[in-house]
Amino acid sequence: MTSKESNDKTTDRSLGNFAAVKTSIANGDTEEVKARLEGNALDKLEKDYLIDLARLSGNAEIVGIIEAVPVSD
Repeated sequence: MTSKESNDKTTDRSLGNFAAVKTSIANGDTEEVKARLEGNALDKLEKDYLIDLARLSGNAEIVGIIEAVPVSD
């Protein structure tokens, strides 16, 4: 099985990508967060964690970006 599945939603499960998203959130880099999450779906737990992290950073735009990401089945 690969780190990307070909469905309607693509899920990137790599640890490196998740760490990069967290770093981008901490840095307030909205464009990088968009680029890393675009076309991907997150587990509910991952999504909730990233939303909490974005809220702690105080960036409402990033919170919105993450909230728009679909939850994987």
